[in-house]
Amino acid sequence: MGYRDGSGAYLDGGKSYKMTIPSPVPAALFWSVTVYDVETRRLIQTGQGRAAVRSHLDEPQANPNGSYDIYFGPSAPEGLAGIWIQTKPGEGWWTAMRLYGPGAPAFDGTWKLGDIVEVL
Repeated sequence: MGYRDGSGAYLDGGKSYKMTIPSPVPAALFWSVTVYDVETRRLIQTGQGRAAVRSHLDEPQANPNGSYDIYFGPSAPEGLAGIWIQTKPGEGWWTAMRLYGPGAPAFDGTWKLGDIVEVL
């Protein structure tokens, strides 16, 4: 779960961010990145109509090294709407990464999720 970016600042719905999911993802079934509203603790409600990117449904494209980039912000980066979750300016948010069928690297610390970093 993440409430802050890599610099330690709380996640801001008016800013744009990126999170890299390193390869190989230790999930035998699938993985999911979901965004929640900080005030209600419910799935974020935006015009996008979704609050998650899921490997089994959304079929995100892996980077050449096998990692995945997920973007968060009020508007989609050009050409990356399929791996973007919309946030709301003026509102805080938090995210949860779930591994379904997690493998040993998820438990023994050899696999670590990347920080959420602000993109300008």
